[in-house]
Amino acid sequence: MERLQKIIAQSGLASRRKAEQLITEGKVKVNGQVVTQLGTKVNATDDIEVNGVKIEKETPVYFLFYKPRGVISSVKDEKGRKTVTDFFNNIDERIFPIGRLDYDTSGLLLLTNDGDFAQMLMHPKYEVDKTYIAKVEGIPSRLALKQLQDGVKLDDGMTAPSRVKFLSADKRKKTAIIEITIHEGRNRQVRRMFEKIGFPVLKLKRERYSFLTLHGLNAGEYRPLTPHEVKQLRIIAEKGRN
Repeated sequence: MERLQKIIAQSGLASRRKAEQLITEGKVKVNGQVVTQLGTKVNATDDIEVNGVKIEKETPVYFLFYKPRGVISSVKDEKGRKTVTDFFNNIDERIFPIGRLDYDTSGLLLLTNDGDFAQMLMHPKYEVDKTYIAKVEGIPSRLALKQLQDGVKLDDGMTAPSRVKFLSADKRKKTAIIEITIHEGRNRQVRRMFEKIGFPVLKLKRERYSFLTLHGLNAGEYRPLTPHEVKQLRIIAEKGRN
């Protein structure tokens, strides 16, 4: 027996949190009966419908994608803009991005149909590192970068400590290249952190996600994660929680 929201998440239809919302809104039926109680347990023989559509448990799949700039980190976009899933036309599973990179940010993004896996990696308590390369306007001092390291106060609260490395500067153009590693995933967080210390981001790329890199990929390309990589991500996330 498994919890209903977990089965829905494993189907690739939604994350577990979204599945819980669908249940409480009365949009889920088990064997023809509407179920609104979270924690309801079901088994493999039960018929489960979400919004009138019967779900089938998909084989979990995991992909590493090099997201280009000018692409939405979503399954669909109301404005008709290109989304990350548009690059996966030959994939039958209903995949979705784990977290997001904003429209103007490029770099490493993971996609899956495994809701539990996605939730584990997205939750800040699991502390999975994400490393970005930022080109910023102006040349930050060591003291300014220490503010990022210690944490800065944003509209949605203090950021956790981060690792920051000054890579290079162009004194003529008055720009600098900074590497920053965070484990949170707030909306536009890196851009807001640099804005807070007075050095707006001109260009941003996610270079690494934990131990994963973009090696061998061009923008718009993807590859499956190996079983070992998936296992390692689970281990790292669990260590971060403990």
